[in-house]
Amino acid sequence: MRKKLIAGNWKMNLEWNEAMTFFTNLIQFEKSNALNADLAVFPPSIYLRHFFELASDKESSIGVGAQDCSAMNAGAYTGEISASMIRSLGSSYCLVGHSERREYHYESNDVLSEKVERLLENGVTPVFCCGESLEDRESGNHTFVIDNQLDGTIFELSEEQFSKVVIAYEPVWAIGTGKTASPEQAQDMHAFIRELIHSKYGAEIANSIRILYGGSIKPSNANELLSQPDVDGGLIGGASLKVEDFGAIIYSCQ
Repeated sequence: MRKKLIAGNWKMNLEWNEAMTFFTNLIQFEKSNALNADLAVFPPSIYLRHFFELASDKESSIGVGAQDCSAMNAGAYTGEISASMIRSLGSSYCLVGHSERREYHYESNDVLSEKVERLLENGVTPVFCCGESLEDRESGNHTFVIDNQLDGTIFELSEEQFSKVVIAYEPVWAIGTGKTASPEQAQDMHAFIRELIHSKYGAEIANSIRILYGGSIKPSNANELLSQPDVDGGLIGGASLKVEDFGAIIYSCQ
């Protein structure tokens, strides 16, 4: 059975003192509760090493992930952070292809494929994001969009490589909008993605890959969304910035 993963994507939020206080409180929450899910946080990259060291000192199992990495190994790429640097900071995960990166930084399938390759070469688990716009959803084009996003990127990986990837389905129309896919819509898309994996890599890999839902998960809807059979956890945005809300979502996996 796939163990759920609850991951908080902080985006560009929380200054130093706020971030350290939050992570300290989250570790305390983890220690005070018998949890039935893996936990991870994706803070701004300048906090990664501090979080890793704090988690290690407190013997916490909370994973630390980066929000992005370079498609290059090294070189004259001002402002970029390589996969090897991310790994050296203690990160075990890294987001790839978040809708905001696709939209604001025009990241193509080719670039995303390179990022996934760099991460896997350095032992970092890619959390590969895919999702459709409201226009694609309303036109009935959503399954084609998802198929294309996967087929041109992670479906190029070998079975061994692909087995190390986490997928996050994030309908773009439900990110930061307050709108949320219904539990039925989320399940349908997760089942569709799993069937694509089955047709490409077979039943064993399809049944083992974790597919997260990302898109305005909050305490009030977490239980319904996360109880769907093909939803293996959540990539949480705004609700991951408050320990109480994040904790309530984690509790819904119990």
